Amino acid sequence: MKRRICGLLLGILCTAAFTGCAPAEKTDLEDTKPQKVELVVWGAEEDTELMNQIIQSFQINYQGQADFQISFEVQGESQCKDVLLGGLEDGADVFTFADDQLNALAAAGALDPIENADEIRGRNLSSAVEAATVNNQLYAYPLTADNGYFLYYNKQYITEEQVKTLDGILEVAAANGRLFTMDWSSAWYVYSFFGNTGLQVGLNDDGITNYCTWNQTDGGIRGIDVAQAMLRIGGNPGFASCTDEEFLNGVRNGSVIAGVSGVWNSVAVKEAWGENTGAVKLPTYNCNGRQVQMASFSGCKLIGVNAYSKHRVWASRLAEWITNEESQRLRFEMRGQGPSNIAVAGSAEISQSPAIAALIEQSEFSQLQRVGGKFWDPVSKFAGSMAAGNPSGQSLQEQLDEMAEGISAR
Repeated sequence: MKRRICGLLLGILCTAAFTGCAPAEKTDLEDTKPQKVELVVWGAEEDTELMNQIIQSFQINYQGQADFQISFEVQGESQCKDVLLGGLEDGADVFTFADDQLNALAAAGALDPIENADEIRGRNLSSAVEAATVNNQLYAYPLTADNGYFLYYNKQYITEEQVKTLDGILEVAAANGRLFTMDWSSAWYVYSFFGNTGLQVGLNDDGITNYCTWNQTDGGIRGIDVAQAMLRIGGNPGFASCTDEEFLNGVRNGSVIAGVSGVWNSVAVKEAWGENTGAVKLPTYNCNGRQVQMASFSGCKLIGVNAYSKHRVWASRLAEWITNEESQRLRFEMRGQGPSNIAVAGSAEISQSPAIAALIEQSEFSQLQRVGGKFWDPVSKFAGSMAAGNPSGQSLQEQLDEMAEGISAR
């Protein structure tokens, strides 16, 4: 009996000993490792150094919260939509694209509405917010607000008063044997003459075809009034329809003293004209006896988050980081691109950039480019005829009707 009791006690003691010596079970907290987050970012080749710096700062800011594996890949912004829609699940998590691709991306389910939309809206210029919006829903993060055009002028020849009207600019140019240039072979620029007249062009509800009233025969300003104004401008010895490259060549050789272009030429113009470089909103032009403010198409670059991303929360945080105030300020410093962020747009650095300041000034008279593919060729054909002095002799109304019919073709 004593032997059985002793054996039982010994078993209990051994069990207790082994239990006490066993390694303690790990808690969930000790076993947790940072989640591995792999993200791919698409952007322009010219942005490689900039984006890598921004990605690095993002990883430093969120250090320890995830095991980041973020890579930047070159993908042209203008082709982003087509490449992405070719395989959404294989596409980038975060991508840069031009705002005219937004509707198609949203319709295809590539983008989801942004959750903190009011916060993003509050940080950005209204024009950029509009560019990122479909049916009152914000689908992308505004990145830039600089895809537009304005007027460069040489202060050596043209005063601040003369530059307010196209008549004043042309008078100075002709008197000095110099030129004011604008590309009438591009419908993008030709919109300037129709945009603030009450005549309309835009997308139908199908998002593909256009409506157009540029041939309208009644109202305060008719289509024929614009056509006659363009004919007068085209026939002025101080005017020439020039491509962007021809404009720059003229700036450099001294034959051009004013022209319509964008921020992408700011460095080259500054190098040629130096301290005489001026940049302002587009002038007014004489149409049917009144001064009409020239309009412009505008555009923005946006950052999208792939709705099929495996790490959408982190992808959204990265997209917001790429477009925040600090990153947009860095983008302006490194790439000279105009910010959509309100704080950066109103900064002293921007006010010291004549080109960006002029673009922001022109934004009041700009309209987002929302037209279908049938818009471009008919407008270019019509404007080419006006620039050449209507060599065919065809009536202006017939040419306007043909243009409007071509723009609205199904």
